[in-house]
Amino acid sequence: MSAAAGKLSRSASAIIASTASGYHLLKIEGYSRTKGVPNGEKIKSRPFTLGGHRWHIDYHPNGSKPEYADYISLFLVLDDNVTTAVKAQRRFSFADEVTNQAPSLVSTTVHSYSSQQSWGYKTFIKRADLEKSEHLKDDSFTIRCDIVVISDYRAEDLPQETPPAFVTVAPSDLHRHLGNLFKTEKGADVVFEVGGNTFAAHRCVLAARSPVFSAELFGGMKEGDTAGVVRIDEMEAEVFKSLLCFAYTDSLPVTEKEDEDVMCQHLLVAADRYNMERLKSICEEKLCKYINTGTIMNILMLAEQHHCEGLKKACLNFLRSPAHLRALLDSDGFDHLSRSCPSVIKNLIAMSALI
Repeated sequence: MSAAAGKLSRSASAIIASTASGYHLLKIEGYSRTKGVPNGEKIKSRPFTLGGHRWHIDYHPNGSKPEYADYISLFLVLDDNVTTAVKAQRRFSFADEVTNQAPSLVSTTVHSYSSQQSWGYKTFIKRADLEKSEHLKDDSFTIRCDIVVISDYRAEDLPQETPPAFVTVAPSDLHRHLGNLFKTEKGADVVFEVGGNTFAAHRCVLAARSPVFSAELFGGMKEGDTAGVVRIDEMEAEVFKSLLCFAYTDSLPVTEKEDEDVMCQHLLVAADRYNMERLKSICEEKLCKYINTGTIMNILMLAEQHHCEGLKKACLNFLRSPAHLRALLDSDGFDHLSRSCPSVIKNLIAMSALI
């Protein structure tokens, strides 16, 4: 037999039920008074909608028939007029029995409901057993009715089986290798001088991470003295070191919690200066968590001056509180904010009118 003749063709499909699921809680308050309802008679719940159909629950305090007089009977009723029977599953339980996970209806019978038809439990629980149980508290108990309505069935192709994995591919560790390159300074070809400190780096790495570095190190803006040293002004050494760390590893070095907000403010300015948008967004996100009456002035000015729309929205949302807005308007630095960021004032004036 040839290889082609011996090859088996494989395919698979599945029949899937389209369903809508949910539950209804029915609380029986004043249970002892409902015991006066005669055998065979019922009390209706309020109607509810699930799966595009209207339903209600019938509660029989003394059973639905004489032979069930010692029991509570419960029924789910299709409170709708339909031309085609509705297929559904249902399960009644005490609400305090159900914790975080809904009871499974997998093994529950699928019933066909015609107009006003009901299915349920004639012997849900003996009244004597209920009255001795923990379900009855302060003359009340709550029933949960879980329902799955089946609308139709459809066939779908199943994906081909995935062959067993004989090889495990490790996650990318490029960031670790580049981080080691930064730490060891192996092959470094540029030195930055920042606040009396020097940092060796690799031109290609920085150029790939920042268009500003690319222009400064390779383009017409090429900087550096004859010794290949590039001086960085108006930036602290630790901020520039963190910027370089991010350029190599795409993550920020660990910072003391109490210093994180200040470092993020400085890093945001640096990220904007070197057009490193991901770093800028990370700083914005972190600063949103540090907005309070003591920091709102600086963070709002920072957001406005460096075009951080998300951070600005977070600041304005904080100032929706009249107390927060009043504290800002009364602060010593408000005049400086007015001069530095006049476009913010329109927002604040509109908000102050609400105080």
